[in-house]
Amino acid sequence: MTQGWIFWALLSAVFAAATTIFARIGVAGIDSDLATFIRTVVVLVLLAMIVAVRRKWTNPASLQPRTLLFLVLSALATGASWICYFRALQIGRASQVAPIDRLSLVLVAVFAFAFLGERPTGQDWLGILLVTAGVLALTLK
Repeated sequence: MTQGWIFWALLSAVFAAATTIFARIGVAGIDSDLATFIRTVVVLVLLAMIVAVRRKWTNPASLQPRTLLFLVLSALATGASWICYFRALQIGRASQVAPIDRLSLVLVAVFAFAFLGERPTGQDWLGILLVTAGVLALTLK
């Protein structure tokens, strides 16, 4: 099914929303870096089980160096994002932190334009501007 990505993207949004609520409750009374570490360990164990059950393991040393480089860079960016997100949740309101975090939607579009050669349509740019306006409306007092 060519639109299968929509299902997974919507599911991702549901889990991202749940993540924010669970994390906001979970970071109360604990260092946000320790909370991020615990979250990371759980994700690591879960993914190890999925890879094992689905028999998808491949020796990382057999991958192309460029692939490994960009996966490592992605992991570092993910880790930095999680550390910042948990710290923001610990000191801010989830209803304000999450929308600002979702500015990543706007940044992805800009970065994809600049670095991947993607060319959003006028309608796409309008949507990007509306997301930005929505973030501002939700976070600014």
